[in-house]
Amino acid sequence: MPNSSFRDLSRGVYGQAHARQRTGDAWLLALTALMVLGAGLGLRDPWPADEPRFALVARQMVESGNWLFPHRGVELYSDKPPLLMWLQAGLLTLTGSLRVSFLLPSLLAALLTLWCVYDLGKRLWTRKVGLYAAWAVLFTFQFTFQAKKAQIDPLVTGLITLANYGLLRHLLRGPDWRMWTLGWFAAGLGVITKGVGVIALLMVVPAGIAALCRWPAVRVHARDRRFWLGPAAFFLAIFLWLVPMVTVALTHAEPEYRAYLRDILLRQTAKRYSASWDHQQPAWYHFKVMATMWLPPMLALPWAIPAWRRRLRRRDARYLLPLAWWALVLLFFSIPHGKRDVYIMPALPMACLALAPLLPGILRKRSSQWLALGLACLLALVTLGAGGSMLLGDPRFEARFLADRGLYDAAPFAWLMVAVGSFAAGSVLWFRRRRAVQALLWSLGGVWVLYGLVGYGLLNDSSSARGVMRAVAARIGPDAELGLVAWKEQNLLMSASRTTTFGFKMPFREQLAHGLAWQAAAPGSRWLLVQEPSMPACVDRGIAQMIGISNRRSWWLVPMAARVHCPAAPPVGEDLDDGED
Repeated sequence: MPNSSFRDLSRGVYGQAHARQRTGDAWLLALTALMVLGAGLGLRDPWPADEPRFALVARQMVESGNWLFPHRGVELYSDKPPLLMWLQAGLLTLTGSLRVSFLLPSLLAALLTLWCVYDLGKRLWTRKVGLYAAWAVLFTFQFTFQAKKAQIDPLVTGLITLANYGLLRHLLRGPDWRMWTLGWFAAGLGVITKGVGVIALLMVVPAGIAALCRWPAVRVHARDRRFWLGPAAFFLAIFLWLVPMVTVALTHAEPEYRAYLRDILLRQTAKRYSASWDHQQPAWYHFKVMATMWLPPMLALPWAIPAWRRRLRRRDARYLLPLAWWALVLLFFSIPHGKRDVYIMPALPMACLALAPLLPGILRKRSSQWLALGLACLLALVTLGAGGSMLLGDPRFEARFLADRGLYDAAPFAWLMVAVGSFAAGSVLWFRRRRAVQALLWSLGGVWVLYGLVGYGLLNDSSSARGVMRAVAARIGPDAELGLVAWKEQNLLMSASRTTTFGFKMPFREQLAHGLAWQAAAPGSRWLLVQEPSMPACVDRGIAQMIGISNRRSWWLVPMAARVHCPAAPPVGEDLDDGED
């Protein structure tokens, strides 16, 4: 065989093997993401703080057919725009399972985030860079933890990352007007998920400055008339919800709908940002979040910062745009007094994207390998220590754990911690320093998979209120009615009885007055479920029953017979002694 033919054949065989390897790497990432993020799907109910609220609203949308104005019990719910709840309600209609549907939007949004980061890394650098970026995002503590929850933040992170994806493809590899329009439309969807979705558009600021300074490869194309397709798509996405909502609210006879309109458009957006009324934190709070919750990728910062400086001196806009956008987002969320750890999470994918091209070189350094191995060892020691303390250590530690979680037996959870720690320790011993990153990733993967497959079942009854509400239904029987006083969303969501509420935002004293009057109207068949702080002194606790603890709250079941000193039907607003100091 001639040498040229042999070389051609060799190249063909090598190219096919390389293509199969590339396909295998992408499938490995996808399957690992599904396993880590999806482990436990369908095995638990919604848990506080926010999950029961959104799931309850979504279920009420399906039951009532009113998807435009979310309700929490009998009240309108105006704290958040409705996109997440629409998705949950739609998936509930399709699947028929609340346990599956309430978590699916977070899972799908997390997978979307990983795909966007992978594809951007591949297009801006190489396929290997895309893989490093996606792996870094997947195993960041905050991302994995939030992606396994049904809060708004995974969805808004996914939409903001999709917006960044479209904008960067246009700004760095354009003009690409379809991607430009997609980016703005995704930002609009982010706004009707959570108002801060607009921060995706901050990407245009460093791009515009770089274009004016003639950085290579940055083009905004602002003089092209197609530029305005982006803003048009942004407002179109918002108007899909805003126009019908405002129209119905202004034409509806009930004043509650206009109050809903004022609250969601003014108080929950501009006022919440400019005059935060909760979660007060110092200006440097998000730096602490990134230093702890963005591990392990942030361990690479000591090597990454000098490398970023060198690349910015070369005017490499592939680093400038994601890094400058990260800085702007950090500034945006550091200004208001109210801060939560999840606020900064949308910046994580762009941070990992800018870090990914540097990771192959950083991870070859012996010091970084020891750092990764040390984190894996720490994870193993902490989980083994916690499990061992519950099994063999100070019984007061176990008692506090049981009291905090509303559990009756700590042993199953202790053995879960021991299993997690043992798996992490085994990963460390198997991979050792030369493959320290694999040891860390396997350890983290074991934590999340075991937590989903085993931990969900152990914690579900006490975390979701299912255990308490099941005990309530068994105690009062199928023919009785239940009234909720000082209730939480999980109580109504998990209730298996005919249930009445007396408002959610209404002060507990007024709820109690309504509840006592409601019970007195049919004393033989009506029971009240009352949270401990709102139990009135007029109730005989020897007759009432402390039915259980969920989410660190004690719940009392009050029959009419227990109201030995209560008026038969107190007028609403009467100053009842509710037992509070």
